Amino acid sequence: MLFRSELAAEFAWRDACISHVKNGIYGEMWAAAMIAAAFVTSDIKTILRAGLDQIPARCRLADAIESVIEWQEVGVDYDTAVYRVHELWDEKRGHDWCHTISNAMVVALGLLYGEGDFGKSICRAVQPCFDTDCNGATVGSILGILHGHGALPERWIAPINDTLTTGVAGYHTVRLKDITRDSLKVMEAVQG
Repeated sequence: MLFRSELAAEFAWRDACISHVKNGIYGEMWAAAMIAAAFVTSDIKTILRAGLDQIPARCRLADAIESVIEWQEVGVDYDTAVYRVHELWDEKRGHDWCHTISNAMVVALGLLYGEGDFGKSICRAVQPCFDTDCNGATVGSILGILHGHGALPERWIAPINDTLTTGVAGYHTVRLKDITRDSLKVMEAVQG
């Protein structure tokens, strides 16, 4: 698991350092490492920790994620955890709604309080507000990996119609199966 998470974090760093600094970079590394870990373990805390293992242990992002894990471990309910995030971050202030740390906390909430349920996890990552599309997509990616396409509820996947509209060069509108196949080829080439 570590090799895949390390490689995912390395490529995330390469991408993020073009336009981000410090916790902005760490956030992308954390998310990429978690997504990689989801392919080899179904334990949510192990997935969260695989992401944390790829960023500096002494950074604000790691401290914030550890706080969310601790809240869940000591029995803080979901609504109270969301309230605590909003005590620290306010989406009405200019930068708070899109800050890496506030949104990573919300992603951790969705993963920890979603109880492994695909829809509930996504909704719990969107309900607190902030950067809702990114938070829902990150949590959905991890839960999608854990459940596999065949187990995803039809009401969530039918509207997508196996189609993605993207800004990726050469793939304006593409079937998900096609871009997945091409992505796997790139992964195989990178991993040698």
